[in-house]
Amino acid sequence: MLRVCPTPIGNLGDITLRVLEALKEADLIAAEDTRRTRRLLSHYSISKPLVSFYEHNELRRLPDILEKLRAGMNIALVSDAGMPGICDPGFRLIQAALKEDLPVEILPGPSAVDTALVASGFATDSFVFIGYLPRKKGDLDKALAAIAAMNRTCIAYESPHRLKKTLSAATAILGERHLAICRELTKKFEEITRGTAAELVATLPEKVKGEIVLVFDGAEAAAPRSADGNGSEKALAEMLAEGISPRRAAELLSLATGISQNRLYKTALKLKD
Repeated sequence: MLRVCPTPIGNLGDITLRVLEALKEADLIAAEDTRRTRRLLSHYSISKPLVSFYEHNELRRLPDILEKLRAGMNIALVSDAGMPGICDPGFRLIQAALKEDLPVEILPGPSAVDTALVASGFATDSFVFIGYLPRKKGDLDKALAAIAAMNRTCIAYESPHRLKKTLSAATAILGERHLAICRELTKKFEEITRGTAAELVATLPEKVKGEIVLVFDGAEAAAPRSADGNGSEKALAEMLAEGISPRRAAELLSLATGISQNRLYKTALKLKD
């Protein structure tokens, strides 16, 4: 069996009893970083064979791990922190095992996404997780324009050394929209700051450290949900002005509002003309 084992995102005490049991029962542990996983195992006095399984070797390792699963081995999959497969190596292995009808068990556990969502204080009934924000300015601006059009809370990962650039871009695109910077979640120096992008970028230290999750508040609930309303047309116009194609703009706004994508696409084409 392949057991997908979430590991602590900061505080080692957050590991679950089921994950500890799975690690103890494993014949092999596939780890994103074997050094980091050894520290975790050592903390709980667990000694097991480890194999590295990360972004740059997962395709090469995949056939061997699948062969071991077929042979009846119990393999635990772990990433450096949180749920494997969420912006971490593991998705291809899980997908391949399921495709071959090999048994896969997903264990619940720590997650930076839902921890940040609840800590932000924004609406939790409907949200979108978009992974890491793009690095290139043009792509980043497009992603922020899409976030600006969403009526749902939006969650993204960001690296500390790019945070200032992202907040500066968000200041121009998101305006008075509020967001939360969730830094070092569950760790000793956990910090959550809330405000507009302009307010937050002004208070950033010279050098930002730690793991960062950004949570963006949704667009105002008063925004019209009709494809014929001025609110949706304005959102489409803003996205088109940022260089987003009519089809992509319609897709993103449909996701955010529930309006028919086809109707939005026709509106976007008229606006573009």
